[in-house]
Amino acid sequence: MTTKALPTNGQSPWRDELRATLLLAWPMILSNLTMMLIGVTDVILLGWLGPRALAAGALGHNLAIFCAIFCMGLVTATAPMMASEKGRMAHSVRDIRRTFRQGLWVCCTVMVPVWAFLWNAEAILIATGQQADLAADAAVFVRAYMWSILPFLGFLVLRNFVAALEKPVWATIVACCAVLLNAVVNYGLILGNFGLPQLGLVGAGIGSTITNVAQFGVMALVVSFHPKFRRYHLFGRFWRADWRRFREIWRLGLPIGFTMGFEGGVFAIAILLMGLINEASVAAHAVAIQIASLTFMVPMGLGQAATVRVGLAYGRRDAVGITRAGWTAFVLGTGFMAVMALAIYLFPEALIGIFVTPVDAATKQVFDLAVSFLLVAAIFQIVDGAQVVGAGMLRGLHDTKVPMYFAAFGYWVVGIGVGAWLAFRAGWDGVGVWTGLAAGLALVSVLMLVRWSMRARLGLLPSEA
Repeated sequence: MTTKALPTNGQSPWRDELRATLLLAWPMILSNLTMMLIGVTDVILLGWLGPRALAAGALGHNLAIFCAIFCMGLVTATAPMMASEKGRMAHSVRDIRRTFRQGLWVCCTVMVPVWAFLWNAEAILIATGQQADLAADAAVFVRAYMWSILPFLGFLVLRNFVAALEKPVWATIVACCAVLLNAVVNYGLILGNFGLPQLGLVGAGIGSTITNVAQFGVMALVVSFHPKFRRYHLFGRFWRADWRRFREIWRLGLPIGFTMGFEGGVFAIAILLMGLINEASVAAHAVAIQIASLTFMVPMGLGQAATVRVGLAYGRRDAVGITRAGWTAFVLGTGFMAVMALAIYLFPEALIGIFVTPVDAATKQVFDLAVSFLLVAAIFQIVDGAQVVGAGMLRGLHDTKVPMYFAAFGYWVVGIGVGAWLAFRAGWDGVGVWTGLAAGLALVSVLMLVRWSMRARLGLLPSEA
């Protein structure tokens, strides 16, 4: 294996890596934030309708997002595959196009069972112990929202393509425009403004679908006509099967999908546990998780950048470059989350006040619960950042199966087990659920970091060409 670093023009290679990581990461971070802001906008607007609409929307959104996160993980496999090919051969076109096209095939394939699952959201929520009327309202939202997942996945594959070429800015521009579109459309459809009918929960789902279809369509036009991308002819002969590459994406992507699904699922289960406590806990959880999720978008973007940067070095068979790329992203991600943990700990009331104003007894209860949850969230900010960047570093090495086992045990055995025990046996209620989440995240972050540190001994580094 070669360990010789690329030329650095006389500058520090670590400084060069820091610059390259930040240039790649900041558009991906903004893209993640805009993706999250679409959900935050819906939560704020549904909150204006009252705690009941907020709780129903949160239940339905969490069920849909659980499925979407699994699918996101599946198509995430296209990122390290395209990046490592770009690192192996800088001017590669055909191989990258193969991965892109089959990534879209995978999106279409996986959505068929996902749509069938989500269509039965009411029965699923009732089976988990939710109130029948709340489950019915949540299902109304899900049946309108679920059609937005396919165009969103297509946009992610497009974003992975431009990121592998280290040109992610266009995806960010499109995503920022999508946030504005979603805010305008949902302001009209949820609340009945601009002469549109007041559709409430249905309006939130329709607005998200319109937004994601537009986002995918605009991004497809960009890669089809922009001079830097059009030479790949990504959509040419899209109907032609490439079963070998199709299977490769499933092989690499399924463990990523399960890993992200285990993480997303633990938060979905958390809100179901909140529903077993009371409606106020569901609404408070929905608010607090939005804030924690917003800060999470930054290390998530750094983890995605780490996948690309590590993947490029992996394709070059550059062990030193792999080390620099991974540790640079890790320090940036955990450092940012340390700052966010301090801010959340110091100003929880101000942050919750953005979403909920305690004007009566019901909203005061939601406000107080959300503040208590957010104080626990401050504790797990750092480990949450560490685990997502660590997972991204390992994906750059095409290492996905063992991290999946880490996630399964850490989130579902430790996270849910500890959280449920503290909530219902120790009497901690919602705070117990959040404490369990923190414990699971901490364990997974340690396991990911240990595996990365042992990458050479475990044979995860590329072999000599």
